[in-house]
Amino acid sequence: MLKILKMTLLSIIIAIVAVIILVIAFFKTAPQIGAKPEGADLKGLQLSDNYKEDKFVNQFDIEDDFPLSKSISIMYKFIMKKGALEPDKQVLTTRFDKQSWVQRNEEEILLAWFGHSSALIKMDGKTILADPVFGERASMFSFMGPKKFDYSNYMDVDQLPEVDLVIISHDHYDHLDYPTILALKDHVSLFYVPLGVASHLEKWGIPAEHIKTFDWWESQNLSEDLKLTFAPTQHFSGRGLNDKFSTLWGSWVIEGSVQKMYFSGDSGYFPGFKEIGEKFGPFDFALVECGAYNAEDWGDIHMLPEKSVQAALDVKAKIAMPIHWGKFDLALHPWKEPVQRFLKAAKINGLQTHTPVVGDILSIPAETGNSNWWEAYQ
Repeated sequence: MLKILKMTLLSIIIAIVAVIILVIAFFKTAPQIGAKPEGADLKGLQLSDNYKEDKFVNQFDIEDDFPLSKSISIMYKFIMKKGALEPDKQVLTTRFDKQSWVQRNEEEILLAWFGHSSALIKMDGKTILADPVFGERASMFSFMGPKKFDYSNYMDVDQLPEVDLVIISHDHYDHLDYPTILALKDHVSLFYVPLGVASHLEKWGIPAEHIKTFDWWESQNLSEDLKLTFAPTQHFSGRGLNDKFSTLWGSWVIEGSVQKMYFSGDSGYFPGFKEIGEKFGPFDFALVECGAYNAEDWGDIHMLPEKSVQAALDVKAKIAMPIHWGKFDLALHPWKEPVQRFLKAAKINGLQTHTPVVGDILSIPAETGNSNWWEAYQ
């Protein structure tokens, strides 16, 4: 009997060791994980005032660590979560019209939203693609993890017009998508990314000369009339087991000859929004993170909808659009709660809003409006 128990225990230990080895091997070899900053990329980020003790830090002290006990608690909540976490039927979206995009060249901002934080922007004749995620899942795995909602039309790289620039806010899987970048690498010749993210792109085949890295408050002109500045947010980064805070995160200020807009990336609510508003506002239009929130567990790194509205007011946005919702189930709240709460808070605060159908091409401010398309679904 004792011999059987010893053999059983040994088998369990061997199985556990084998699983650990497989997990480590996966994270070391899977290309979608990306690469830790090295070479010139590492030297560049080490010069940053925001890089301290071998990691990037937020401007303010917050709870941005997840001890094992908290991680287990969050995992349990996700396993047990209930409610309308995704639409009850296929979401009717608009098929992107490339020809219309090319032909429309008015002075106003032209925008198409593809769900979550992916958007196509045209200003001063230049087309900018923000945080493109066209893959099946917002996950390191192709077979598990948050899967995109059932849309009648999905955006992909083949449908895109000529893109002058891709901007990335940070390296999380729902903002930096490996299959999408692979598809883009032969179509786009310029990528603006936070410090450290260049190492991911270079591993995936993007030439170093096609990548420009940014620290907070650094700027670059895309053309004579179009300037981009990378601004702070309150968040974090990481794609693997031990690379948290190894790359920078942030938002983008886009200044054209006539209009200015703001793309928030991901962030908890923090005083930095007022600073951005003072430095660059007012903005004609702002895309503001609103979704995948949980005040109890990660209230410092994602905003409740009411705080998203306040962030839009802080940056002095004339019109605000909630993003980071409507495509993936990434949190514990009902899937359409973010936009509903955002619109309610915006109305109370007198903030004009824009909530288009996914895939629609609309100019801002002329075609600003709220379609309320989500109300057709449970």
